[in-house]
Amino acid sequence: MLRLPFGGHEFRVVGGRALYWPARAALIVADLHLEKASWFAARGQMLPPQDSLSTLDALTALVDAAKVREIWCLGDNFHDSDGPSRLPAPARQRLDALIAATQWTWITGNHDAALVSEIGGTISVEAEVDGLILRHEADPADLRPEISGHFHPKHKSMARGRSVTRPCFVEGPSKLILPAFGALTGGMPATHDAIRAPLGRIVAIHVPAGDRLVRFTDVA
Repeated sequence: MLRLPFGGHEFRVVGGRALYWPARAALIVADLHLEKASWFAARGQMLPPQDSLSTLDALTALVDAAKVREIWCLGDNFHDSDGPSRLPAPARQRLDALIAATQWTWITGNHDAALVSEIGGTISVEAEVDGLILRHEADPADLRPEISGHFHPKHKSMARGRSVTRPCFVEGPSKLILPAFGALTGGMPATHDAIRAPLGRIVAIHVPAGDRLVRFTDVA
């Protein structure tokens, strides 16, 4: 596991895109965008249809490996609020098993603000947990330590003479923005003005690279 302290708490980056909180045996993920492929398919654009199952399989592997007791999903959990009704049976079974095995909380986002309780777990707009605010999109007016998603940050760097783009964690003075966990999620450059604005400034960009967490602090 890759150490990433934030807000007075110890976290570990796991699976390249998630945070594990050892003190709570909790997993924090953002932007699953479940059933994104079926949403696009209904509009005539075909994408690989196994996105939800792939995402949930990856999440299950992390839960099993770390014996996770809590899962916090930071919004845009589904690509739209009707996504749960389109989950194919294998994906629904996998999700039901995860919710049954953990204390699961959905933080709603702009894509799934009308998520209904029938999906299971707890649904909330945001949460405060041990002094940390968990929400979908960073709030520049809130100076409390905050973890969020929404922007799907990625960082481009040079590795062995070639350009490599990877999901990343973007840290500001009091905020940490997580990369998207979903299988079919795109990305925004970590230094984009839309990301800088709610952070105030970028303190560091943390890029998982194998068994290392590479920290970039000289960010133009």
